[in-house]
Amino acid sequence: MTARSSRTRLIAAAAVLSTGSLLLTACGSSDSGSSKGAGASAPLYGKLPAEIQKAGVIKVGSEVAYAPVEFKQGEKIVGIDPDLADALGKQLGVKFQIQDAGFDTLITSLGTKRIDLIMSAMTDTKERQGKGVEFVDYFRAGTSILTQKGNPKGIHSLEDLCGQTVALQKATVNEDTAKAQSDKCTAAGKGAITIQGYEHDGEALLKLKSGAAVADLNDYPVAAYNAQTSGGGKDFEVVGEQIDPGLYGIGVSKENAQLRDAIKAGVEALIANGEYAKILDKYNVKLGAVSSVTVNGGS
Repeated sequence: MTARSSRTRLIAAAAVLSTGSLLLTACGSSDSGSSKGAGASAPLYGKLPAEIQKAGVIKVGSEVAYAPVEFKQGEKIVGIDPDLADALGKQLGVKFQIQDAGFDTLITSLGTKRIDLIMSAMTDTKERQGKGVEFVDYFRAGTSILTQKGNPKGIHSLEDLCGQTVALQKATVNEDTAKAQSDKCTAAGKGAITIQGYEHDGEALLKLKSGAAVADLNDYPVAAYNAQTSGGGKDFEVVGEQIDPGLYGIGVSKENAQLRDAIKAGVEALIANGEYAKILDKYNVKLGAVSSVTVNGGS
């Protein structure tokens, strides 16, 4: 969902599977641990809208269940997006406060001003832009195919999924990819793909692990993380190449161009000072790095 393409999440899938149980994260407010008290001394503070400066807080909507992009370790929210939020907070001089919510509620919450930003591995698409969202693009990811370790069903491409059952997270680009491929399968006289959609990716992974599905379609960083960590690396593997790489974007309301520009300047500063590269390297996803920051660069 590519990337959490129409994307979304629960608790880190690796943690879900290693314990063998599904732990639901309650929606609520949580602080990412961003800068405290930097205020006007921060280098990009002056770029923020006056109401954000006064509040001292940027409210961020995220579905915190999409390791390694955002997930929980105990009660702490961690991952690529929380680390970027922390680093952006130091540049802008305000706290980034992460609110855990369902992925499919985030655009609505942005429109009603319940949140100021979306940071949730959300793919920048024209469809989403049409819903009043502008995106500061900061990462590139495509859809990956995740199978059981050893790839017992011999899945190597989307074409191999014809007539098979696939588990995935609902309302994501990955679901769109599966539906489009299913149409191609039937047009070619092959069996349609049976798509099992779940609220959280952890549920889809459990179905794959049990053998109830032959594959899970997932964003590249998430698929790679689960293949590396779940069951000590013995549960899953990534097969084939990334499919239709797209851009993750930080979502901002079209009514708030000043905040959009401040966030863009912040990400550019993190690229220039090397902090961006350090964060991606920490989670072993540097292949998704962008060299320049675009606005609404998705298709």
